[in-house]
Amino acid sequence: MLKFISVNFVKFIGGIFVAILDIKKAGDLVLKQQAKPIEKIDKTIRTLLDDMAETMYKANGVGLAAPQIGQSIQVVVIDVGEGLLELINPTIIRKEGTEIDTEGCLSVPGIYGEVERAAKVSVEYLNRRGKRHRITATGLLARCLQHEIDHLYGRLFIDIANNLQKVQK
Repeated sequence: MLKFISVNFVKFIGGIFVAILDIKKAGDLVLKQQAKPIEKIDKTIRTLLDDMAETMYKANGVGLAAPQIGQSIQVVVIDVGEGLLELINPTIIRKEGTEIDTEGCLSVPGIYGEVERAAKVSVEYLNRRGKRHRITATGLLARCLQHEIDHLYGRLFIDIANNLQKVQK
């Protein structure tokens, strides 16, 4: 199921080796594909979750979806400062209200835009042990959940954003 993954470097954390993965950029075909659901959660998926989290942290991101590292599967990691969330086969089951805020993306570096999203969402997903969970979120977490789940359906924020701006470093 997993394809070859391009690795930037490997580090040793807490008794395990963790890979820092290459993040695909806008224009890569994998970012426009609909990701496949995970049928079996095994050691390979759990290792991928670990590697994705470390990659997200190293890139100073708040979320990362598997298509962003070249894997067209439904796996997402998120940390908006409330602790790491690992979501397998996430599905938005409820949306409420709307709000507009600025977004960016690790796959579209230096570009930001205003995106209208639901103000509150409920998402069902599997954790790394295969247990079904539901989370209801508002604020940055709700926005991040929607942004990362969009990646699983081949949508980038630049496809739906207004007032795109390039930020100079």
